Amino acid sequence: MSTEQGWFVVNAGETPWRTHDRFGASCRFEAEPGDFPDYGINLRVLRPGQPNCLYHRENAQEDFLVLRGEALLLVDGEERLLRAWDFAHLPEGTDHVLVGAGDGPCLVLMVGARPAEEELFYPRAEVAVRHGAAAEEDTPSAEQAYAPYERPRDERPPELDGLLRQGGTAPS
Repeated sequence: MSTEQGWFVVNAGETPWRTHDRFGASCRFEAEPGDFPDYGINLRVLRPGQPNCLYHRENAQEDFLVLRGEALLLVDGEERLLRAWDFAHLPEGTDHVLVGAGDGPCLVLMVGARPAEEELFYPRAEVAVRHGAAAEEDTPSAEQAYAPYERPRDERPPELDGLLRQGGTAPS
């Protein structure tokens, strides 16, 4: 991926991927983290029961578009099933996490704003505890929340090629 002119085109199947046994796999389209100053964008592959991160809220909006499969959105203490082509908008301050659902992997496009000063909070909410997506205790510290987990490894998820090859169009 060349960014000499500032713009670039890259295929999601050719970007670097990181895989985590607990939190799924993701690609980031930035050459280096933080290259996009206004928003972050990535794809996430989640297996059934696999959260994309720990239940949290932040001082920035986030949006999710399920491209393939199903995911359970845990949001402000509630559960909402999302299917392919469902879009979720989460304003700043919304408690949330996605958990893979259904009978196979899901593929989700995730976009989030990047405030100058990021503020996160990880509440230990019952809805997240039930799905294995809660921090051990309430904390504003990502380091503390994720301390029990290993770092992701540079690795493509095995189901990626099938998910990207499925193609298709949105339902009418």
